[in-house]
Amino acid sequence: MLRLEGVSTYYGPIQALKEITLEVEEGAVVAVLGANGAGKTTLMNTISGLLHPRGGQITFEGRRIDRLPTERIVRLGIIQVPEGRQLFPDLTVAENLRMGAFVQRDHRGIKESLERVFAHFPVLMDRRGQLAGTLSGGEQQMLAIARALMARPRLLLLDEPSLGLSPILVRELFTILRTLNGEGTTMVLAEQNSHMALTIARYGYILETGRIGLAGKSEELRANKKVKQLYLGIRERSPMTPRGGGESGGA
Repeated sequence: MLRLEGVSTYYGPIQALKEITLEVEEGAVVAVLGANGAGKTTLMNTISGLLHPRGGQITFEGRRIDRLPTERIVRLGIIQVPEGRQLFPDLTVAENLRMGAFVQRDHRGIKESLERVFAHFPVLMDRRGQLAGTLSGGEQQMLAIARALMARPRLLLLDEPSLGLSPILVRELFTILRTLNGEGTTMVLAEQNSHMALTIARYGYILETGRIGLAGKSEELRANKKVKQLYLGIRERSPMTPRGGGESGGA
């Protein structure tokens, strides 16, 4: 569905992405992992057209898109949920959702999208008359995803959706994302929460200072020693280390 070939993106003279090549199959969830500053947001903004690469090319369903304006890319079905949600805080939940449906002209389709959104996020139905800026952090993140779904995305780009959420809300969010994928929504998921991302992704890429440092199927990445230590917080015990921990002290 989506292919990046040798994509390089700059901020002025600073190269942020360095010859990135990756693929996203239709119906899959692809995780893009990495620390802060690794280039995850730059990658998402490059795919969605907010940034244009100086090198390489991006194709979506066989069509080159790396020189298209963002609004054209949106109409092709690539919808981004930005880091930090970027809602309209002084509009109600319902008004934010209607803003997400601006590319649709079919009133029946908009109604069906709204019903689908409320089925996945029932709390938003209860809050539909409430100003978006007064919602909790978790509710705002749900609204940001719901607003994107109103556009009926072919490809959903999610930039750090779990940022700032409690562990309980993170689990709830990823359960919803898994359900959406099961219904056919293809996703690219940029996340620092590598453990949760790899539980729902089919394939993963790890960015390291603008380059792909590692790539593979999710189960392969979860088993990789480097990934375990740097991204999953799992350190394998040395066979020489006693089970009790450190050395015993003496006088």
